[in-house]
Amino acid sequence: MKVALMTEGTYPHQFGGVSVWCDQLVRGMPGHDFHVVALVATGAERPAWELPANVASLVGVPLWGAGPAGRRPGRTARRRFAPLLAELTGVLADGSAGAAGRFGEILRALFEYAQQECLTGAFGTDEAFELFTRLWCGSRADTGPVRPSLQDALTAMQLLEHSLRPLSHPPEYADVAHAVTNGLGVLPALTVKWRHGRPVIVTEHGIYLREQYLHARRGPYRWPVKALYLRFLHHLCALGYREAAVITPGNVYNTRWEQRLGASGAVIKTVYNGVDPQNFPAFEGEPDVPTISWVGRIDPIKDLETLIRAFALVHEAMPAARLRLFGSPPGGREGYLRQCKDLAAELGVGEVTGFEGRVENIRDAYEAGHVVVLSSLSEGFPYSVLEAMTCGRPCVATDVGGVTEAIADTGLVVPPRNPRAMAEACLRLLGDGELRRRLGSGARARALEYFTVDQAVETFDELYERIGSGLPLHYAEVAG
Repeated sequence: MKVALMTEGTYPHQFGGVSVWCDQLVRGMPGHDFHVVALVATGAERPAWELPANVASLVGVPLWGAGPAGRRPGRTARRRFAPLLAELTGVLADGSAGAAGRFGEILRALFEYAQQECLTGAFGTDEAFELFTRLWCGSRADTGPVRPSLQDALTAMQLLEHSLRPLSHPPEYADVAHAVTNGLGVLPALTVKWRHGRPVIVTEHGIYLREQYLHARRGPYRWPVKALYLRFLHHLCALGYREAAVITPGNVYNTRWEQRLGASGAVIKTVYNGVDPQNFPAFEGEPDVPTISWVGRIDPIKDLETLIRAFALVHEAMPAARLRLFGSPPGGREGYLRQCKDLAAELGVGEVTGFEGRVENIRDAYEAGHVVVLSSLSEGFPYSVLEAMTCGRPCVATDVGGVTEAIADTGLVVPPRNPRAMAEACLRLLGDGELRRRLGSGARARALEYFTVDQAVETFDELYERIGSGLPLHYAEVAG
């Protein structure tokens, strides 16, 4: 079977939980040919993962840079584009229930246009900018008291053009199109359905739209631009749910968000992430000094500031304690790493906080701590928690995504953005060896029973075979 696997900013160009999941999926099904379509920043990125033999092709679709090559649209092409842009602008300013359905029709029409003409060039014409400015800046919808400026209009046009670039990519023929995220990552999967009539699977590890709202808080744009772009992403995610033959969230928590955003419960099937127990045998000992370990990509969504502030409280009560952070920032997030280092120094724990980069053997990162902490603001079903559990390490984790589903009563769950609660939980575990051993033993038993990679791969293998063969998915088979 031929599977088109659509990713955005993850596999195979970046490390992280979603990339681990993709690698497990591909390697676990050597009988299928995978054709990876990866949304990347510039196209200059090189794969960070060694690709297995059944990855038959890898195509990068850059969202930034100069854009797809193509001649400047002629007069006829510009005239065809103008009503499409006008309709898109109108839908994004329309808060009514009917806007969602119109968005899907417009997006498909833009796809058909992009397959024949240069969409980037069409967005770049003076006529397009003047039309967009007149329609959007003249409307008060979704902008509140802040009127869009000409600079806002230029920024918004650029965001829309870059986001829609996957529509210009030739659709990859496949038996199944599998988007491992919603949002922009679902665009190349939709083109496969529209052009070849093949079914789409949408997998969400975290809720794409929720994470975009969280990112927007720190974003550089003024409110009118944020409002317009978030409306665009809201419509796009809702369309991804509607067009999917099956939606496979990584936890039950995600299903609530997905249904709230319009997904039908009849096509949702929860598929938990899993780990290979052979790669994560139980530890026999602990570090010599009280140590908290953290593993992940250094990114604002991981909220390392809260962890560092919590550790400062831990260190005040337990001066021998150490914090070891394993991971690196993705491209463009290096400033956040500097910000975290500066915060640790400011709080007086810079000398006892180790920023150790990516570790070759991830198991070493879990062995480095008595306790493994997750401080994220948003997660799906995080591998760092599952892997730590499989090794027998107890976790302190924020109550986000499917974390509580994973940990249950084998670790301590705290509210996000609450340094004191996190510090108290860490101190409780660091100070009670018997509790650590009991929770760690229970965590390993739970992980081995429910969260192994074989279970996840087997489920997707069945889904591929069924929907790729055109067999219907009934509610009783999907739900659960």
